[in-house]
Amino acid sequence: MTASLTACMAPAKLNLFLHVVGRRPDGYHLLQSVFQLLDVGDTLDFAVRPDTRVQRLSSLAGVAAEDDLVVRAARLLQAATGVQSGADISVVKRLPMGGGLGGGSSDAATTLIALNHLWNTRLSRDQLMQLGGQLGADVPFFIFGQNAFVEGIGERMTPVVAPDAWFVVVEPGVAVPTPTIFRSPELTRDTKMVTISDFSRAPASFGKNDLQAVVTDMFPAVAMALDALGKFGEARMTGSGSCVFCAFTCEGDADQAIAALGGAWRAWKAKGMDRHPMSQLIES
Repeated sequence: MTASLTACMAPAKLNLFLHVVGRRPDGYHLLQSVFQLLDVGDTLDFAVRPDTRVQRLSSLAGVAAEDDLVVRAARLLQAATGVQSGADISVVKRLPMGGGLGGGSSDAATTLIALNHLWNTRLSRDQLMQLGGQLGADVPFFIFGQNAFVEGIGERMTPVVAPDAWFVVVEPGVAVPTPTIFRSPELTRDTKMVTISDFSRAPASFGKNDLQAVVTDMFPAVAMALDALGKFGEARMTGSGSCVFCAFTCEGDADQAIAALGGAWRAWKAKGMDRHPMSQLIES
C-alpha cells in the first residue's frame, strides 16, 4: 500500500503587528512582529512514489509546477537527505496569493513536515527550519509551529501567548508585491524596538504595521477595506498586504461584522490557534 497523508493543513498566519526597526548593510530589513496562526488555510494531499519524481497534480493559475514552493520544498528535502522516493502532491488553494497570510510559505512548510514523515528522513525541527529558510523568510515560522514573537529578518522566534480571539479577514482583491513595498522610499525603518513584555501588556491593540501606509498609498482598495472593516474595531493590514483583519472576542461579533459588510467584500472569519496542526509529526 502506498504511504500517504491526506487533508494536511497549511494554516494562514496574521501579523498582529509589524515594525521595521532597521536595515542591514546587505539590504535586508530588520523586523519585529508577532505571528498568529489561524484555523483556516490550504490543504494538501501527499502520496509517496517509488521513483524520485515530484509531481504537483493540481493546477494553480499563474504558477508553473516547477516554480511552486511546494515542489521546490519537496526537491530541497530530497537533495538534503538523498532520499530515493518521490511524491504526488495535490493542493486545495484557499488563501489568496499576495495577501500577506503566508499561504505559499505555509504550503512549503507543510510539504517539508509531511514528506519528512512519509519519507522517514527524520530531520529535526531545527533542521527543517533551516531548510525552510532557503525557500522564504516565513517558512521557518510554520515549522516552528506555534505563535511567535519574531525578530531579525524573521529567523529569531520566541513562543508567545497571543490573545484568544476570532478574526475577520477581508480580501481587497489585489495582490501586493512585497519587494516593491520594502523598496519604497516612503517606508520608515526606524521604529523603536519593543519587547515581548511590551506586547503582552496589551496584546489586542499593540503596535502597528509599518508597511500599511505605503501599501494604502499604492493600492486604494486596501485603504477602502481598512475603512470598511474599521467600523467594527481596530482594523489593520497583515504582512505586506493586501488582506486586512480585525479581532473580536466572540464568534457572534465576528459573524455580525461579516453580515454587515454584505457582499461588497470577500470576508471570512477564523479562530486563532496556539499550535500548528501538523506539528506533532516532527519528532524533535
